[in-house]
This record gives sequence, C-alpha cells and structure tokens, in this order.
Amino acid sequence: GVEAAPGVKGVQNKKVNFQIGRSQVSTVDAKTHQMTVVRDGKTIRTIPISAGSKDHPTYNGKMVVSEKYQQTRMDGSTVGFTNNDGKGEYDIPDVPHAMRLSSSGTFLHGNYWGKGIFGNANTSHGCIGLEDVKGAGDPGTDGAWFYQNSLIGDVVQMVNSPDKTIKPDNGLNGWNMDWNEWVAGSAVK
Repeated sequence: GVEAAPGVKGVQNKKVNFQIGRSQVSTVDAKTHQMTVVRDGKTIRTIPISAGSKDHPTYNGKMVVSEKYQQTRMDGSTVGFTNNDGKGEYDIPDVPHAMRLSSSGTFLHGNYWGKGIFGNANTSHGCIGLEDVKGAGDPGTDGAWFYQNSLIGDVVQMVNSPDKTIKPDNGLNGWNMDWNEWVAGSAVK
C-alpha cells in the first residue's frame, strides 16, 4: 500500500530480520583540537587532530563515513580550491587513510606533511587530519588506528567550528535534520 511512484503501490508485505552492529560516534572539537572516539557508549580513544583553518573551516554537524581509501590523491582543483593559474591550491598524490564525510570533499584522513599541528592548530581546507606517515605503512599512527577501527556508516560529529552545519544532502548526512523534517520526507504517511 505504500506509493513508490505516482500510481505505483507496493503489493507485498515482507518480514526481514537483521542484526544491528556496534555503534561508533567520534566527536571532533575544532577548539580543543581533539577527537573522542566512543564505541557502544565507552570512550576508546582520544586523538589529537587538525581541522579546517579560519579561512576554510570544517562543517559542523554529524557526518557519516561513506567511503574509505587506504591511500588516495587529493587535488584542490576538484573541489574549487584553485590558484590564479587554475591549478589546485594543493595536490597531494598519496594521502593516507582517507575516509569521505561529504559529497563536497570533506574527508577525515591521515596527514604526514603537517608537523606539529595535531592537537595545536587548524590548518586544512576543511578536512580533519590525523597524524600519519607517508605511504600509509605504519600501523601505529593515529591515522592508521582510526582507519582500521572505522566502518562505513560510522558517525563523525564536528563541534565548535566557525562554519555552518553541513546540509543533510551533502553526503549521508541526514542526521542533521530534525525528526519532523525527516518524517515529512517519508514515503510512509
């Protein structure tokens, strides 16, 4: 009886069983430069971070890990950060332990080039950085640990950034809608 498209309604009821996995919510604080990782209600690690700079702050709000890359290239020109010559403000061919948080290019990733910034300063173009090594080969870094202990679907909440709250349709970020707004978009009325 649920209308899937104009004039098209579902014709069957189905019972489906599934098991809900563990809960992990990581809260990143732009002011304290710390990320607190909470799994199933218990803090399992606090990690020093660097977030977006004053000129390019990180979005506030709840974001969801939607992709994971052991190593990836990040080119500023693909997300609108270009110099006068049209080239990207940055082009890093080997960013380690990258996890996508938004469609517009926000990532939480390892960083080997920002010496001394973690826990102290916000310097990125909007990403959240964790201390790491070039080549993504050291399993003892904060970047590697977080990558290995995160699943697609985990929530990362950014707080105390001077930026606005990320829009619900910028990635899997419907967590930022209030309940009435969420229910209003449901097919079930």
